[in-house]
Amino acid sequence: QVQLVESGGGLVHAGGSLRLSCAASGGIFSARTMGWFRQAPGKQRELVASITIGSSTNYADSVKGRFTISRDNAKNTIYLQMNTLKPEDTAVYYCNTATGIYRWGQGTQVTVSS
Repeated sequence: QVQLVESGGGLVHAGGSLRLSCAASGGIFSARTMGWFRQAPGKQRELVASITIGSSTNYADSVKGRFTISRDNAKNTIYLQMNTLKPEDTAVYYCNTATGIYRWGQGTQVTVSS
């Protein structure tokens, strides 16, 4: 059973930065395209960034140029560096495969104040 544990969220002012981490255990992490998702109150969960096994990346338009996804296969960990944060980035952030096949973790709350 794959377990995903997200961390690194917090409360920041607009324009600030955070770095999220996601540790995966129990699965073939290095063989999957992984992604970061977020879910804001009253909204559906959305994919904001993904990274292939070859480290090619893709981003939602809303975060392009501000967020950077990366991975460390040796540590079974993916990261999301978030810069120039905006209040609309406020959400619970989750990691999973890009198609969401694993059981979802608890997520990590990111709150951006204006």
